[in-house]
Amino acid sequence: MDASSLSRIGLAGLAVMGQNLALNIAEKGFPISVYNRTASKVDETLSRAQSEGPFSLTGQYSPRDFVLSIQRPRSIIILVKAGNPVDQTISALTEFMEPGDTIIDGGNEWYQNTERRIQQVADKGILYLGMGVSGGEEGARNGPSLMPGGSFEAYKNIESILKSVAAQVDDGPCVTYIGEGGSGNFVKMVHNGIEYGDMQLISEAYDVLKNVGGLSNSELAEIFGEWNRGELESFLVEITSDIFKVKDSLVDGDLVDKILDKTGMKGTGKWTVQQAAELSVAAPTIAASLDCRYLSGLKEERESAAEILKEAGLEEEVGSVKSGVDKKRLIDDVRKALYASKICSYAQGMNLLRAKSVEKGWDLNFGELARIWKGGCIIRAVFLDRIKKAYQRNPNLASLVVDPEFAREMVQRQAAWRRVVGLAISAGISTPGMCASLAYFDTYRRARLPANLVQAQRDLFGAHTYERTDRPGAFHTEWTKLARKSSAGTFS
Repeated sequence: MDASSLSRIGLAGLAVMGQNLALNIAEKGFPISVYNRTASKVDETLSRAQSEGPFSLTGQYSPRDFVLSIQRPRSIIILVKAGNPVDQTISALTEFMEPGDTIIDGGNEWYQNTERRIQQVADKGILYLGMGVSGGEEGARNGPSLMPGGSFEAYKNIESILKSVAAQVDDGPCVTYIGEGGSGNFVKMVHNGIEYGDMQLISEAYDVLKNVGGLSNSELAEIFGEWNRGELESFLVEITSDIFKVKDSLVDGDLVDKILDKTGMKGTGKWTVQQAAELSVAAPTIAASLDCRYLSGLKEERESAAEILKEAGLEEEVGSVKSGVDKKRLIDDVRKALYASKICSYAQGMNLLRAKSVEKGWDLNFGELARIWKGGCIIRAVFLDRIKKAYQRNPNLASLVVDPEFAREMVQRQAAWRRVVGLAISAGISTPGMCASLAYFDTYRRARLPANLVQAQRDLFGAHTYERTDRPGAFHTEWTKLARKSSAGTFS
């Protein structure tokens, strides 16, 4: 092909995310070639490029023609289902690629798969990036948050494209080079884990306000809309307000009330909790959100349990609690509890990223991660700017909880936080995310915990030894023998 007719970049995988990202790239002035195994998807993308543009977008119908339509060194984004489909796509494309070309995987991939593929394609001289893409279908089309990790040379090859297509915020485009290896995928995974926590906490705020406060959906829409104009301003709070406004088109009433209470998932939340356990990082809010998704799936069991426990004499406490509630105060308390709980959830996610960065030598920049999450992505929120500034003040910050500004806000909100959790418990309303966040806060802030007793128990039954507070070294005690001797002395 004539060099002037070659595309600047290619994209393979034309489900909605792939189509939207390709159109975003083309709209920003970068000629792009697209390919999909199903020819109709190529045709559909070409049609959209004409109707939404026209844009400089070329469709190709075979791996060979696709690869050869891109200028060298080639950069090819693949957006296909994680796992084997990625390996199959790489195999089909690399047959026609050359040393110096780059593959960018934009899916939600397990970071170790990315590290394996980096080595695999390196044998052919091909560069590789694993790039987290957040923002859903709308973000892909209008500006996502991008988290590329892997070859820095590969990143520099497409840096201008990524900076153009990413969401734009006051301090720059929502993209940065994350680090080596699978760091981009890992950061996106933790982003999704934080997202799980955020969504769970918002659902608990809704549950308390609706079932304890007795608020209607229209009132909830107004409240979440108001919250979105303050410290809780975020994409998730904004869309929550919108959800409460939608009427059901099939029957009378609000659509949200007709949705089955079973939450789906794709695996990144589970990976986040597994990695937290592997790295000995406490992430109870994220773990609680995952547990709630599992429990939500037990719909029939929950309905059966409700009947059995009712027959056993369990009485609903919501009515008696609701009668004495000051609605205005409850709304303000829930707002404060939600904010404080969110800080704990983000702190847990950041601590997990720090632990992995140390283990892998990624040298992650946490302030920069917070910055690129300010726009485009699902967890975008106004307070991410303050998280960015917290890490700029102290790059070695042990936890967001002890940043001076956040610490002040946690202390100011803790009384309301405790009232909400206590009220929910009294009413029999489960708030596992808020409870987990509060327990995390209370555990982290205490200089001394009852862990001394647990370690004594471990030493008694397993001779695991213990450390002392008053002198160095490891110690072991014959606890049972000494306890019996003590008992014998007492009764003699």
